[in-house]
Amino acid sequence: MAWFITESLDEFVAGADRFLRSDPTGNTLPLTIVQTLRASGLTAYGDVPLFGWWRAADGTVDGAFLQTPPYPMLLTRMPAAAVPSLVDELTAAGRRLPGINAGRETAEDFATEWLRRTGGTSRVHHQHRLYRLGELVPPLPAPPGAARVATAADRDLVLAWWEAFVREADDPPADRSGVVDDRIGYGGLTLWEVDGVAVSMAGISRRVAGVARVGPVYTPPELRRRGYAAAATAVVSRVALDDGATEVLLFADLANSTSNALYERLGYRPVDDVVILSFVEETAPVERPQRARILDTQA
Repeated sequence: MAWFITESLDEFVAGADRFLRSDPTGNTLPLTIVQTLRASGLTAYGDVPLFGWWRAADGTVDGAFLQTPPYPMLLTRMPAAAVPSLVDELTAAGRRLPGINAGRETAEDFATEWLRRTGGTSRVHHQHRLYRLGELVPPLPAPPGAARVATAADRDLVLAWWEAFVREADDPPADRSGVVDDRIGYGGLTLWEVDGVAVSMAGISRRVAGVARVGPVYTPPELRRRGYAAAATAVVSRVALDDGATEVLLFADLANSTSNALYERLGYRPVDDVVILSFVEETAPVERPQRARILDTQA
């Protein structure tokens, strides 16, 4: 049993792609990130990424991770034995992590080991719910306006809205121009317009293993609660289905009850919850708890 860790995207795909595609719903994030890195280059999200996969005693791959700095490390499901071994590898290499993005159990296990070795504390940065589209229910009555695919002429607006979306989500600052250019290039961003003026945006990923994922969805604050986001989301969801997606997914922040209710009205149903933890380094040694606990922040 061992981790194989590399900065080579080709090596990661050769080692972990079959495992990731065995659960294209649960692994939607790493699959689409790999796809974006292939299309836009290793620095599409920031610094050069780090990849790894866990090979069990029988030779099968049973876990993987990737990190695209400055973002948290993304962990798939993995056996309990893989977690301390991964922490061993990362700490021995002097790797510093801003945080992790994982299912609740894996996040707790990893945070416990990581904080025991490195000190510091963790805090819940976000809790997200993964949704899968059942039967699409477009909003009725539909808001005024119509949808159109964003083009290169919309680049400045789309980039500004994407950056506003990221600021509201309190995600790390990074140059997202390459990701935006890639989305525009394959028609992955749709604008909802009223009288020729864009009022909302919804994105859709490329299909991977039959699965497409909606996001980001953004409406400027002064234009919200008018049904524009729902209409744009319904359009990109329908386009994904018409283009052959066997599943359409999206993530929603559990702290935003409005967006969760909106997606459920459109026909999306909960699949799983994930947690994003931030690690906070401390300058002086502190006594570590026996186990990191993830506390719900919802009232």
